[in-house]
Amino acid sequence: MRHAIDKGLRIVLVGLMGALVLNVVWQVFSRYVLQSPSIFTDELARFLLIWVSLLGAAYYSGQNMHIAIDLFPRWLSEQNRNLHHIITSGLIILFVLTVFVIGGSYLVFTTYTYTQITPALQIPIAVVYMVGPLSGLLIIYYKLSDIRKCLLSDSAETSTSNE
Repeated sequence: MRHAIDKGLRIVLVGLMGALVLNVVWQVFSRYVLQSPSIFTDELARFLLIWVSLLGAAYYSGQNMHIAIDLFPRWLSEQNRNLHHIITSGLIILFVLTVFVIGGSYLVFTTYTYTQITPALQIPIAVVYMVGPLSGLLIIYYKLSDIRKCLLSDSAETSTSNE
C-alpha cells in the first residue's frame, strides 16, 4: 500500500511541477514576447507552488528525508533509538493533526461556506486550501507506518533475544 501511495504522490508531484514550469514559461512569454501579460498565470503559479510545497513535504516526510537533527539518536542503543523515533513520530502526528488536518479542514470549511472565489481563476479558494488536510493525512499515514515498522522491529528483536 505504501509503495502505491509513494508512486502516486510522485506522479502527482511531477505533474504539478510540470504544470508550474509551463505556467511560468507562458507568463514570461506572454509578458515579454507578446507584450500582453496573461491574467491568470500569477495566481495559478502561486496555487501550484502551495500544492507542490505541501505535498512535497508530505512525500519527503514519508521518505524520512525531511530536515532533522540526528545527533542525539546516534548515541542511543537500537531499542532506545526506536523508542525515540516512536515518540518523535507521535509528536509529529499530534502537530500535523492539530494544524494541518483540524485547522486546515476548518479553513476549507469556512472558505467553502462563505463561497470565497479566487479573483483570476474564479475557482473556490477551498480547493486551494484542501491540500493542507490532504498533506496532513498523508504525513499521519507515513508516521503511523513508521511507528508500526519500529514496533515490529522491536518485537522481532525481543523474540530473537528470547530464543
